[in-house]
Amino acid sequence: MSSADRIVREPPTSSRTSPRRRKLSFFSKEETPTKMVILDQDLIEEIIADRQRQGIDGHDEVWEGVYIVPPLANLPHQALATALSSIFFNVITLEKRGVVYAGANISDRRKGWKRKFRAPDVVVTLDKTIAIDCHTHFMNGPDFLVEVQSPGDETEEKIPFYTQINVRELLIIHRDTRSMRLLRHDGKRLVQVEPSSWEDRKWLVSAVLPLAFRRKAQRGHPQTELQRTDGVPGNWMV
Repeated sequence: MSSADRIVREPPTSSRTSPRRRKLSFFSKEETPTKMVILDQDLIEEIIADRQRQGIDGHDEVWEGVYIVPPLANLPHQALATALSSIFFNVITLEKRGVVYAGANISDRRKGWKRKFRAPDVVVTLDKTIAIDCHTHFMNGPDFLVEVQSPGDETEEKIPFYTQINVRELLIIHRDTRSMRLLRHDGKRLVQVEPSSWEDRKWLVSAVLPLAFRRKAQRGHPQTELQRTDGVPGNWMV
């Protein structure tokens, strides 16, 4: 039997460990790299094109020319972002106060924006916003953003950029614990807003939207409660 015959009769590749899998097996669980730097431009373009073909690039961002792939948004992440978008749509868009987007590209420039942009989960622009609609993205800060924070993502690293482009308020909600922070621009930077008493309870009260937010446990599960603050009836639990 020739060597060629032996190769043909080997088990199919799918039944063996792939070269990529064998490479990763050199690392223990504690040693597995958390970041990868790819210097092969052709491979970079191939990976980006593949993510676009699969439609999984919706939350990808570019930070000063570096392509960022965040942890894949799971169903709880998407459900929370969708619920908040729906509530904001009713309070803002339908009442003709502004426009709500379930995610949008945000940059500090009109041209060349693909080299520097972020993609928050929810974007709100009010009627007198400083954000400029460039069709593909907004240049400069929208009035209100929501970031749903997932374990291992880089939400914290986005805050300086949102400060730079003058986002008026940023709400960060942890996907699992539903702990939240409201940051407000004071003219120099985004600073954390302390909970305040409203209707005899502690809330994070927005100065941009007619809404207040708080974490509330219901049946042992953490949830996010929203309450209208402008005298119009409206309370939601998501």
